[in-house]
Amino acid sequence: YRNVIRRAAKRSGAITSDVPGIFFLEIDGLAHEVLQRAIRNGDAPTMARWLHSGSHRLVAWETDWSSQTGASQTGLLHGSNEGIVAFRWWEKDRGKAVASSAIKDVMAIEQRLSNGKGILYEDGASRANMYSGDAPHSLLTISTVLRRDREGKLGQDYFAYFANPYSLVRTIVLVIAELVREVWQANQQKRLDIQPRVHRGLFPYPVMRAWMTIVQRDLQVQAIIGDVYAGRPVAYTTFSGYDEVAHHSGIERRETLDVLRRLDLQFSRIDAAAAGAPRPYRFVVLSDHGQSQGATFKQRYDTTLEELIKTAAGSETSEASKETDEGWMYLSAAATEIARGTGFLAKTVRGATKRKHVDGAVVLGENERERQSQAEQQEREQKPLPEVVAMASGCLGLVYFPRTPGRLTLEQLEELYPRVIPALRDHPGVGFLLVRSQRHGAVVIGAAGSNYLDEGRVEGEDPLDGFGPNAAAHVKRTDGFEHCADIMVNSTYWLETDEVAAFEELCGSHGGMGGEQAYPFALVPTDFHLPDEMVVGAEGMHRLMRRWLADAGQESYS
Repeated sequence: YRNVIRRAAKRSGAITSDVPGIFFLEIDGLAHEVLQRAIRNGDAPTMARWLHSGSHRLVAWETDWSSQTGASQTGLLHGSNEGIVAFRWWEKDRGKAVASSAIKDVMAIEQRLSNGKGILYEDGASRANMYSGDAPHSLLTISTVLRRDREGKLGQDYFAYFANPYSLVRTIVLVIAELVREVWQANQQKRLDIQPRVHRGLFPYPVMRAWMTIVQRDLQVQAIIGDVYAGRPVAYTTFSGYDEVAHHSGIERRETLDVLRRLDLQFSRIDAAAAGAPRPYRFVVLSDHGQSQGATFKQRYDTTLEELIKTAAGSETSEASKETDEGWMYLSAAATEIARGTGFLAKTVRGATKRKHVDGAVVLGENERERQSQAEQQEREQKPLPEVVAMASGCLGLVYFPRTPGRLTLEQLEELYPRVIPALRDHPGVGFLLVRSQRHGAVVIGAAGSNYLDEGRVEGEDPLDGFGPNAAAHVKRTDGFEHCADIMVNSTYWLETDEVAAFEELCGSHGGMGGEQAYPFALVPTDFHLPDEMVVGAEGMHRLMRRWLADAGQESYS
C-alpha cells in the first residue's frame, strides 16, 4: 500500500530535492522526565533507538505560565502567543468567554496572531493540530476546517482512507479492541483502588479515547506518509492520544504508557517510509507541554473553585467553565471537514450531523456554549452578566467579575469583595494569586508572603518559590495581557509528592505551573543547533525551529 501512495504522489508531481525536509512530530502532553523513564524502561523503542544510535539528542524546554496546547501551539507554529491567558478566558469588553475548544474562537485567535509566515507557510502540511502555522495543506486542523481557500479537495483525505477496505476493517477492529480495553482498565483501577483517579464511565470518554488513539492517529500517519512521498519541505502533526489517556488514567499508568508505546511504533513506520522519499528527511519529536498529576481540588477539599469564590464573594449569580474533552474538539473538526466535502461519505456525515451545526461547523459533545445557535447567543447577551465567572485550565484558575468594566485592582477587590482574597490566599489548595495593585503594580500573594513583581521586592516568603527560576518572569508577562483575569489562581504544588490539585476533574492536568507540566521535551537530530541553556517559552522554541529549517537549506526561513 505504501507503494500505491508513492506512485500516486509521483503522478501528482512530487517534489524532488537534495534539501532535507523537516517533519515535526508532536506528542501532546508528554513531559521530558516521563519520556526519559519511558525510554529507560522500554516503552519508547523507536525513540530509544534514535538516541542510542547517536542520531538524536533529547533535551527539555520550558513552557510559558499557560502550559497548554492553545498557548504552546500558537507560539510554536506562529511565533507568538501574546494574549493567550489560558485554555479559556473571559473578555469583559465583549461580555463572553473564549475557549480553545471552540472552532470559531481558534480561527479568530489564529487570524489575530498570524503574520502569514508561520512555520509551515512554505508548502508545509498541518496534520491534526489546533493551529495551522499558515500551512497550505491541512487535515484535522481546528483553525482551518471552515476555510475553503486552502489547497486540496475537502474531505478527500478521509475518503481515501476509509475507501481502502484494509484501513476500514483494521480501524473497526482496533476501535472495538480499544473500547474493551478502556472499560477493563477503568474497572481495574477501581478494583485495585488506584489513587488518584477520576470517573471515566462508559460514555463518552471511551469513544473519545478510541477516536484519538486509533482513528485520528491512523489518519494523520497516513497523511504524513503521503507528505513524505509528496516531498513536502516541512510538516507538523500533533498526536493527542497520550494526552487524552493521561488526563483520565494518570501520566505514567500502565494504560497510558501502552498508548505511548503504540505511538512510538508509528514513528518507526514514518521513518521507514522516508527511505523511499524523493528527498532526505529529518524528524524532530517534541511535546508542547507536559502533565502533572494529583487528586483534584474538589476531591481534596469537597468544593470547587467556583463554589469557593461564590461563597467568599456573597454572590447569587456565578458561572463556571465546563470541562471540555479535547477529543470532542477534534472529532467535531473531522465531522466539519468531511461534511463540507463532496461524495457519498460527505453526504452521509452531513445527514447524520444536520442538527449539530453551529455557524457552519459541526459541534459534538457536551460544550453547551459552543452548541448555542445564533438566536440563543443573542438571547443570552440580553440577560444580566453573572457577578462571578470562574474558569479552569488544569491547575490554573481564572476569576473574573464581569459586571465591573476593566480589570479590578487589589484595592477594589478589598473594598467590593473583602473576603475573596483572604479566602483564596489562606486556602491550602492555592499556591499563589496574581492581582494588580493600583499602588504597587503586579503582586503575587501567598499564604506566607507577597512578591511585588513590578517593584522587585518580596515581603515574607516568596509565593513563587518551588515553581522554577523563571516563574516571576512568566507571571509578570501574563499580567500584561489584555484579558488577564481579575484574579489568577495557581494551585499548590506539593514537591514531596510531585502533585498539583487541578480545578477540573482530571487525574493528569496541565495549564499552570508546578511539576512536569511546564517541562516538555525535544528529540532533535544531533547536528541541529541547540543553545547552551534551556529554551524558555514557546516563542523561543519557534525561533529555534526556524533556524533548523534555515540551516537545512530551506532559504525561505533564512
